Amino acid sequence: MATILFYLAAKRVYRRFPMWWLTPLAITPLLLMGLLIGLNENYRNYFSATHWLVALLGPATVAFAIPIYQQRATIRRYWPVLMVGVVIGSSSAMFSAWGLAHLLGLNDAISLSLMPRSMSTPFAMTVSGDIGGTPDLTAIFVVITGVFGAALGEVMLNWLPLRSALARGALFGMGAHGAGVAKAHQIGSEEGSIAGLVMVLVGLVNVLAAPFIAQLL
Repeated sequence: MATILFYLAAKRVYRRFPMWWLTPLAITPLLLMGLLIGLNENYRNYFSATHWLVALLGPATVAFAIPIYQQRATIRRYWPVLMVGVVIGSSSAMFSAWGLAHLLGLNDAISLSLMPRSMSTPFAMTVSGDIGGTPDLTAIFVVITGVFGAALGEVMLNWLPLRSALARGALFGMGAHGAGVAKAHQIGSEEGSIAGLVMVLVGLVNVLAAPFIAQLL
C-alpha cells in the first residue's frame, strides 16, 4: 500500500513541478528506502509483500501493443531500419556497460547485473538471471537508466537535428525503456508508438540472445 501511495503522491508533485529529478520513477524508490530504513525493515520482506506489483510489469509491457498497432503503417514502412537499429543499439548498450564496469573494477556480479540496464524491467530481470547477474540489482539499474535516459533524451533532442518521429521515438525507446516511452508519448503519439515498439523489440532480441551471450562471458 505504501508503494502505491508514495507513487500517487510523487505523481501529483511531478504534475505541479515537472522537473526530471521529481519524476515518480525517481522519487518513489527514495521514499520507500527511507521508510524501510526508518522501520528497520529488510528488502526481502518488502519484496515478498509486493511481488504482485512486479508481476504486473508483464501485462503493462504488453499494453504497449495498442499504440503500436495504431501506428502499424509507419512501422511496416520502416521495419528493416528499426530492426537493424535495435540489434546494433542493444548490443552496444550491453557490451559498453560490461566494458565500463570492468574499467571501473566492478566485480562480475555487478557487471553482469548492469548489462541489461537498457531494457524494460521484465525483460531485464529475465536476461540478468540467464547471464548470471542478480535480477533485483538489475531492476535498480533499470530504474536509474530510465530516469536519466528520459531526462538526457529530452536535452539531446534540443542538440541533435532529429526531425523525424521515427528517430525521436527510437532514441527514447532504446535509451530509456518505459520512462522513455512515457516521455516520447508527451512529445507525440507517433514518437510514443515507435518508442514502445523499440523497447519491446530490444527486450525480445536480448531475451533470445541471452543464452549465447552467457557463453561468451
